[in-house]
Amino acid sequence: MTIVTIEQRSREAAMTRQREQPPKSGGILIRGLGKTFDGNQRVEALLAVDLAVRQGEFLCIVGPSGCGKTTLLRILAGLEQPTAGSVEFDIQRDDRPLQSMVFQEQSVFPWLTVLDNVAFGLTVRGVARREREKIARGYLTKLGLDHFARAYPRQLSGGMRQRVNLARAFANDPAILLMDEPLASLDEQTKMLVQEDLLRLWEGSSKTVIFITHSLDEAIVLGDRVAVMSHRPARIKVAYEISLPRPRNALELRNNPDFIVARAQVWDALREEVLSADAAIEPSHG
Repeated sequence: MTIVTIEQRSREAAMTRQREQPPKSGGILIRGLGKTFDGNQRVEALLAVDLAVRQGEFLCIVGPSGCGKTTLLRILAGLEQPTAGSVEFDIQRDDRPLQSMVFQEQSVFPWLTVLDNVAFGLTVRGVARREREKIARGYLTKLGLDHFARAYPRQLSGGMRQRVNLARAFANDPAILLMDEPLASLDEQTKMLVQEDLLRLWEGSSKTVIFITHSLDEAIVLGDRVAVMSHRPARIKVAYEISLPRPRNALELRNNPDFIVARAQVWDALREEVLSADAAIEPSHG
Protein backbone atom coordinates (compact mmCIF):
# COMPACT_ATOMS: atom_id res chain seq x y z
CA MET A 1 0.00 0.00 0.00
CA THR A 2 1.29 3.44 -0.94
CA ILE A 3 -0.04 6.55 0.81
CA VAL A 4 0.62 10.15 -0.14
CA THR A 5 -0.68 12.64 2.43
CA ILE A 6 -0.58 16.43 2.16
CA GLU A 7 -1.40 18.92 4.92
CA GLN A 8 -5.08 19.86 4.67
CA ARG A 9 -5.45 23.45 3.44
CA SER A 10 -8.77 23.40 1.61
CA ARG A 11 -11.73 25.61 2.36
CA GLU A 12 -13.84 25.27 5.50
CA ALA A 13 -16.73 23.89 3.50
CA ALA A 14 -14.59 20.99 2.39
CA MET A 15 -14.16 19.87 6.01
CA THR A 16 -17.81 18.85 6.28
CA ARG A 17 -18.03 16.78 3.09
CA GLN A 18 -18.99 13.12 3.16
CA ARG A 19 -15.90 10.92 3.09
CA GLU A 20 -15.40 8.23 0.49
CA GLN A 21 -14.95 4.77 1.97
CA PRO A 22 -12.07 2.50 0.94
CA PRO A 23 -13.04 -0.07 -1.70
CA LYS A 24 -13.54 -3.45 0.01
CA SER A 25 -11.40 -5.35 -2.50
CA GLY A 26 -8.61 -2.79 -2.84
CA GLY A 27 -8.24 0.09 -5.23
CA ILE A 28 -7.55 3.82 -5.08
CA LEU A 29 -8.94 6.11 -2.40
CA ILE A 30 -8.81 9.89 -2.99
CA ARG A 31 -9.77 12.07 -0.03
CA GLY A 32 -10.07 15.83 0.06
CA LEU A 33 -7.68 16.29 -2.84
CA GLY A 34 -6.88 19.88 -3.71
CA LYS A 35 -4.55 21.57 -6.16
CA THR A 36 -3.77 25.29 -6.45
CA PHE A 37 -1.39 26.72 -9.02
CA ASP A 38 0.43 29.86 -7.89
CA GLY A 39 1.88 32.12 -10.54
CA ASN A 40 0.98 35.42 -12.13
CA GLN A 41 -2.61 34.38 -11.52
CA ARG A 42 -3.62 32.02 -8.71
CA VAL A 43 -5.73 29.16 -10.05
CA GLU A 44 -7.59 26.76 -7.79
CA ALA A 45 -7.96 23.70 -10.02
CA LEU A 46 -9.20 21.03 -7.60
CA LEU A 47 -11.05 21.39 -4.31
CA ALA A 48 -12.01 18.54 -2.00
CA VAL A 49 -12.01 15.76 -4.59
CA ASP A 50 -13.31 12.56 -3.00
CA LEU A 51 -13.36 9.37 -5.06
CA ALA A 52 -12.97 5.64 -4.47
CA VAL A 53 -11.90 3.52 -7.46
CA ARG A 54 -12.30 -0.25 -7.23
CA GLN A 55 -9.41 -2.50 -8.20
CA GLY A 56 -9.96 -3.76 -11.73
CA GLU A 57 -12.57 -1.10 -12.48
CA PHE A 58 -12.79 0.88 -15.72
CA LEU A 59 -13.70 4.38 -14.51
CA CYS A 60 -14.41 7.15 -16.99
CA ILE A 61 -14.32 10.82 -15.95
CA VAL A 62 -16.14 13.61 -17.78
CA GLY A 63 -16.39 17.30 -16.95
CA PRO A 64 -16.36 20.80 -18.44
CA SER A 65 -13.30 21.80 -20.46
CA GLY A 66 -10.51 23.09 -18.22
CA CYS A 67 -12.12 21.86 -15.00
CA GLY A 68 -9.06 19.93 -13.79
CA LYS A 69 -9.52 16.40 -15.13
CA THR A 70 -5.97 16.21 -16.47
CA THR A 71 -4.60 17.76 -13.27
CA LEU A 72 -6.24 14.98 -11.26
CA LEU A 73 -4.76 12.35 -13.55
CA ARG A 74 -1.29 13.91 -13.34
CA ILE A 75 -1.46 13.85 -9.54
CA LEU A 76 -2.35 10.15 -9.63
CA ALA A 77 0.61 9.59 -11.99
CA GLY A 78 2.98 11.44 -9.66
CA LEU A 79 3.59 14.19 -12.23
CA GLU A 80 2.00 16.88 -10.04
CA GLN A 81 1.95 17.32 -6.27
CA PRO A 82 -1.37 18.14 -4.58
CA THR A 83 -1.67 21.04 -2.17
CA ALA A 84 -4.24 19.30 0.03
CA GLY A 85 -5.71 15.89 0.74
CA SER A 86 -4.47 12.35 0.24
CA VAL A 87 -4.25 9.55 -2.30
CA GLU A 88 -4.05 5.93 -1.15
CA PHE A 89 -3.20 3.06 -3.49
CA ASP A 90 -4.17 -0.41 -2.26
CA ILE A 91 -3.43 -2.30 -5.46
CA GLN A 92 -2.15 -5.84 -5.90
CA ARG A 93 0.70 -5.51 -8.37
CA ASP A 94 3.41 -8.07 -7.51
CA ASP A 95 6.51 -6.88 -9.40
CA ARG A 96 4.58 -4.85 -11.98
CA PRO A 97 4.80 -1.06 -12.29
CA LEU A 98 2.11 0.72 -10.31
CA GLN A 99 0.87 2.89 -13.17
CA SER A 100 1.42 4.02 -16.74
CA MET A 101 -0.07 7.09 -18.39
CA VAL A 102 -1.36 7.37 -21.96
CA PHE A 103 -1.49 11.00 -23.08
CA GLN A 104 -3.77 12.89 -25.47
CA GLU A 105 -1.07 13.06 -28.11
CA GLN A 106 0.06 10.02 -30.06
CA SER A 107 3.29 9.87 -28.09
CA VAL A 108 5.11 7.17 -30.02
CA PHE A 109 8.80 7.74 -30.57
CA PRO A 110 9.37 8.51 -34.27
CA TRP A 111 12.95 7.22 -34.23
CA LEU A 112 11.94 3.76 -32.95
CA THR A 113 10.30 0.96 -34.90
CA VAL A 114 6.79 -0.15 -33.95
CA LEU A 115 8.23 -3.18 -32.17
CA ASP A 116 10.71 -1.12 -30.18
CA ASN A 117 8.01 1.42 -29.31
CA VAL A 118 5.79 -1.29 -27.86
CA ALA A 119 8.73 -2.83 -25.97
CA PHE A 120 10.00 0.54 -24.67
CA GLY A 121 8.67 0.23 -21.11
CA LEU A 122 10.04 -3.29 -20.84
CA THR A 123 13.40 -2.04 -22.10
CA VAL A 124 13.47 0.62 -19.38
CA ARG A 125 12.64 -2.05 -16.80
CA GLY A 126 15.61 -4.12 -17.95
CA VAL A 127 13.66 -7.05 -19.43
CA ALA A 128 15.85 -9.17 -21.69
CA ARG A 129 15.52 -8.50 -25.43
CA ARG A 130 14.10 -11.92 -26.34
CA GLU A 131 11.43 -11.74 -23.64
CA ARG A 132 10.41 -8.14 -24.30
CA GLU A 133 10.16 -8.69 -28.04
CA LYS A 134 8.03 -11.80 -27.44
CA ILE A 135 5.65 -9.78 -25.25
CA ALA A 136 5.59 -6.86 -27.69
CA ARG A 137 4.90 -9.10 -30.69
CA GLY A 138 2.04 -10.71 -28.79
CA TYR A 139 0.30 -7.36 -28.37
CA LEU A 140 0.98 -6.39 -31.98
CA THR A 141 -0.70 -9.62 -33.07
CA LYS A 142 -3.72 -8.91 -30.86
CA LEU A 143 -4.09 -5.50 -32.48
CA GLY A 144 -3.48 -6.65 -36.06
CA LEU A 145 -0.14 -4.84 -36.31
CA ASP A 146 2.23 -7.80 -36.48
CA HIS A 147 3.10 -7.05 -40.13
CA PHE A 148 4.22 -3.54 -39.12
CA ALA A 149 6.71 -4.54 -36.42
CA ARG A 150 9.68 -3.11 -38.34
CA ALA A 151 7.86 -0.05 -39.67
CA TYR A 152 8.29 3.45 -38.25
CA PRO A 153 5.41 5.58 -36.89
CA ARG A 154 5.51 7.95 -39.90
CA GLN A 155 4.45 4.99 -42.05
CA LEU A 156 1.29 4.37 -40.01
CA SER A 157 -2.15 5.95 -39.95
CA GLY A 158 -3.33 7.86 -36.88
CA GLY A 159 -5.43 4.91 -35.71
CA MET A 160 -2.51 2.54 -36.07
CA ARG A 161 -0.22 4.86 -34.11
CA GLN A 162 -2.76 5.01 -31.30
CA ARG A 163 -2.95 1.20 -31.29
CA VAL A 164 0.83 1.21 -30.85
CA ASN A 165 0.31 3.49 -27.84
CA LEU A 166 -2.19 1.03 -26.36
CA ALA A 167 0.07 -1.93 -27.05
CA ARG A 168 2.99 -0.20 -25.31
CA ALA A 169 0.86 0.62 -22.25
CA PHE A 170 -0.44 -2.92 -21.87
CA ALA A 171 2.92 -4.56 -22.67
CA ASN A 172 4.51 -2.73 -19.74
CA ASP A 173 1.85 -4.44 -17.58
CA PRO A 174 1.05 -1.71 -15.05
CA ALA A 175 -1.54 -2.31 -12.36
CA ILE A 176 -3.17 1.04 -13.18
CA LEU A 177 -3.66 2.69 -16.57
CA LEU A 178 -4.21 6.46 -16.53
CA MET A 179 -5.60 7.56 -19.90
CA ASP A 180 -5.98 11.23 -20.82
CA GLU A 181 -8.31 11.46 -23.84
CA PRO A 182 -6.17 9.01 -25.82
CA LEU A 183 -8.66 8.68 -28.68
CA ALA A 184 -9.66 12.34 -29.03
CA SER A 185 -7.73 12.94 -32.26
CA LEU A 186 -9.28 10.02 -34.15
CA ASP A 187 -12.20 10.24 -36.55
CA GLU A 188 -15.43 8.69 -35.29
CA GLN A 189 -15.20 5.47 -37.30
CA THR A 190 -11.59 4.80 -36.28
CA LYS A 191 -12.37 5.74 -32.69
CA MET A 192 -15.07 3.05 -32.41
CA LEU A 193 -12.68 0.42 -33.72
CA VAL A 194 -9.91 1.44 -31.30
CA GLN A 195 -12.44 1.52 -28.44
CA GLU A 196 -13.19 -2.14 -29.17
CA ASP A 197 -9.46 -2.90 -29.28
CA LEU A 198 -9.03 -1.21 -25.90
CA LEU A 199 -11.91 -3.15 -24.35
CA ARG A 200 -10.56 -6.40 -25.74
CA LEU A 201 -7.12 -5.76 -24.20
CA TRP A 202 -8.59 -4.67 -20.87
CA GLU A 203 -11.22 -7.37 -20.34
CA GLY A 204 -9.71 -10.10 -18.24
CA SER A 205 -6.52 -8.10 -17.59
CA SER A 206 -7.54 -7.09 -14.01
CA LYS A 207 -6.09 -3.62 -14.69
CA THR A 208 -7.60 -0.58 -13.03
CA VAL A 209 -8.27 2.10 -15.65
CA ILE A 210 -9.04 5.79 -15.13
CA PHE A 211 -10.02 7.24 -18.50
CA ILE A 212 -10.68 10.93 -19.20
CA THR A 213 -12.88 11.82 -22.13
CA HIS A 214 -15.08 14.64 -23.45
CA SER A 215 -17.32 12.13 -25.22
CA LEU A 216 -20.35 10.87 -23.28
CA ASP A 217 -20.81 8.03 -25.76
CA GLU A 218 -17.22 6.92 -25.26
CA ALA A 219 -17.51 7.09 -21.47
CA ILE A 220 -20.60 4.88 -21.42
CA VAL A 221 -19.27 2.42 -24.01
CA LEU A 222 -16.07 1.89 -22.01
CA GLY A 223 -16.86 2.48 -18.36
CA ASP A 224 -18.06 0.44 -15.41
CA ARG A 225 -18.81 3.85 -13.89
CA VAL A 226 -18.84 7.41 -15.17
CA ALA A 227 -17.82 10.16 -12.74
CA VAL A 228 -18.89 13.73 -13.47
CA MET A 229 -16.58 16.54 -12.35
CA SER A 230 -17.89 19.98 -11.51
CA HIS A 231 -16.68 23.25 -12.97
CA ARG A 232 -13.49 24.69 -11.49
CA PRO A 233 -12.46 24.40 -8.71
CA ALA A 234 -13.43 20.83 -9.45
CA ARG A 235 -14.86 18.15 -7.24
CA ILE A 236 -16.57 14.87 -8.06
CA LYS A 237 -20.22 15.80 -8.43
CA VAL A 238 -21.66 12.33 -8.93
CA ALA A 239 -20.66 8.87 -10.22
CA TYR A 240 -23.05 6.65 -12.14
CA GLU A 241 -22.87 2.86 -12.38
CA ILE A 242 -23.06 1.66 -16.00
CA SER A 243 -24.78 -1.70 -15.89
CA LEU A 244 -24.54 -2.53 -19.59
CA PRO A 245 -23.36 -6.12 -20.15
CA ARG A 246 -19.84 -7.05 -21.22
CA PRO A 247 -18.25 -7.79 -23.63
CA ARG A 248 -19.40 -4.62 -25.41
CA ASN A 249 -19.63 -3.76 -29.07
CA ALA A 250 -18.97 -0.04 -29.50
CA LEU A 251 -21.38 0.34 -32.44
CA GLU A 252 -24.22 -1.97 -31.41
CA LEU A 253 -24.27 -0.63 -27.85
CA ARG A 254 -25.39 2.80 -29.03
CA ASN A 255 -28.77 1.33 -30.02
CA ASN A 256 -29.33 -0.26 -26.61
CA PRO A 257 -32.17 1.51 -24.72
CA ASP A 258 -30.16 1.30 -21.47
CA PHE A 259 -27.29 3.10 -23.21
CA ILE A 260 -29.62 5.94 -24.20
CA VAL A 261 -30.96 6.21 -20.64
CA ALA A 262 -27.45 6.23 -19.13
CA ARG A 263 -26.29 8.87 -21.61
CA ALA A 264 -29.20 11.15 -20.76
CA GLN A 265 -28.57 10.70 -17.03
CA VAL A 266 -24.89 11.61 -17.30
CA TRP A 267 -25.65 14.56 -19.57
CA ASP A 268 -28.20 15.97 -17.10
CA ALA A 269 -25.47 16.13 -14.45
CA LEU A 270 -22.80 17.40 -16.83
CA ARG A 271 -24.92 20.03 -18.58
CA GLU A 272 -25.37 22.04 -15.39
CA GLU A 273 -21.60 22.13 -14.85
CA VAL A 274 -20.87 23.14 -18.45
CA LEU A 275 -23.35 26.01 -18.20
CA SER A 276 -21.87 27.08 -14.85
CA ALA A 277 -18.35 27.02 -16.32
CA ASP A 278 -19.46 29.14 -19.29
CA ALA A 279 -21.20 31.64 -16.99
CA ALA A 280 -18.02 32.01 -14.93
CA ILE A 281 -16.03 33.22 -17.96
CA GLU A 282 -15.92 37.00 -17.97
CA PRO A 283 -16.94 38.60 -21.28
CA SER A 284 -14.15 40.12 -23.34
CA HIS A 285 -13.82 43.90 -23.29
CA GLY A 286 -11.37 43.98 -26.16
